[in-house]
Amino acid sequence: MNTPQTSTQAPVDHSAQDALAAEFVQFAIDCGVLRFGEFKTKAGRLSPYFFNAGLFDDGTKMLRLGQFYARALLASGIEFDVIFGPAYKGIPLGAVVAVELARLGVNKPFAYNRKEAKDHGEGGLLVGAPLQGKVLIVDDVISAGTAVRESIALIEKAGAAPHAVAIALDRQEKATENGHDVDWSAVQYVRDTLGLQVCAIAKLAHLLQHLRLTDNFSQFFESVSAYRERYGVE
Repeated sequence: MNTPQTSTQAPVDHSAQDALAAEFVQFAIDCGVLRFGEFKTKAGRLSPYFFNAGLFDDGTKMLRLGQFYARALLASGIEFDVIFGPAYKGIPLGAVVAVELARLGVNKPFAYNRKEAKDHGEGGLLVGAPLQGKVLIVDDVISAGTAVRESIALIEKAGAAPHAVAIALDRQEKATENGHDVDWSAVQYVRDTLGLQVCAIAKLAHLLQHLRLTDNFSQFFESVSAYRERYGVE
């Protein structure tokens, strides 16, 4: 990876961040979005946990999810001009984040893309507000950085600057290249090589802390801890 770029964002209140992350982890468990067992990942690994943001599937869950994203973003100090939701999962996520930020008095334009260009009406791949200035990309997780690179290409083609990415969970897990583990995660790649700031509501470290301290889920602590020991990054 390239040398990490120097960040100019404001200092983060880590105690508040940890409290928000713990609250989010419990919320994800309650919703069945965060599950424990044995799950095969895209990289072919057997993971003891699975995070499926598609199961934030009703109005109440999406309302609370938007609140978590907005609170994490405001606490991060990251500045941006436009919210971009990449198709498909990023579209509803970007929308609820825009709505919640507006409710908190921070009104930002919102845009998203289509997978295929429309050849009638307004046409094109992009829908919503014009992409300009610093753009925040909103998605659920960063698995390989592919979706982020695709978003960057769209944003730059529109004449704007990809600036930051907001995600729900940072798995803090080694990425793979050509079927082999590498020494950095997809989040680190996006931050240190692509040069974008990353705001995650929670990290795997927060999940482990929650499992260790919660009696109902302490049984999963050892398996998740062993997985992090094998595949984890800071």
